Amino acid sequence: MQGFGLLLLRIVLGLTFLAHGLPKLFPLWGASPQTTAALFEAASFTPAYPLAVGTGIVEVLAGLLLIVGAYTFWACALLVATTSVIAWKLHVPHGFFVNWSLVPEMGHGYEFAFVLTGALVCLMCSGPGLFAIERHQAAKRR
Repeated sequence: MQGFGLLLLRIVLGLTFLAHGLPKLFPLWGASPQTTAALFEAASFTPAYPLAVGTGIVEVLAGLLLIVGAYTFWACALLVATTSVIAWKLHVPHGFFVNWSLVPEMGHGYEFAFVLTGALVCLMCSGPGLFAIERHQAAKRR
């Protein structure tokens, strides 16, 4: 059952990062590279547009790697680094909790990033679980 739990965690995280990365690359779900760049610029990320697109590329590619179970440790490490920096600059100033009341001009806290980072570190420590390309490759080498 442990392998199944890791598979489920890997797929859920991969889909989550894929869903967050795609709007940084394409105009989807009410966001776009331009709106992400504006948010990054407001948080003093410079140059904002290349960083927004770069973040989107990391999230999409690493998310896909997680879904298929390839290079899980390295995909998680990239996502931990990206998530930590974004959380530090965008979310920590707003406290821990997500802004559930959707008060205008009040950003979201780092709660979601904290959970994502913890889950990514669990995958880094435990491995990819069942049905992972990297497990298949390792078995072929034996």
